[in-house]
Amino acid sequence: MAVAVTKDNFSSTVSEGVSLLDFWAPWCGPCKMQLPIVEELSEELKGQATIAKVNVDEEPELASQFGVMSIPTLILFKNGQPVDKMVGLQSKDALKTKIQNQM
Repeated sequence: MAVAVTKDNFSSTVSEGVSLLDFWAPWCGPCKMQLPIVEELSEELKGQATIAKVNVDEEPELASQFGVMSIPTLILFKNGQPVDKMVGLQSKDALKTKIQNQM
């Protein structure tokens, strides 16, 4: 299961290793298609990478901090630093490749 990230647990979630954050909202159609892919990745990469999601309605500060203008936006972090940003619906294979390239 993907970790729900808030401003309170953001730093501890992305500080070590590789993390993928999915910025989404419940009213966003493409986000509803992205979430099952994110959940599948969280199972497949358990113990290898952190897969997490950020509800932009509940965490506008985080969305603003990373310049999220449209959703879904997925940001890949390595040891706390953003290394890749993808806007729009992403395929599972594309995301998995990007994550594995950072490991």
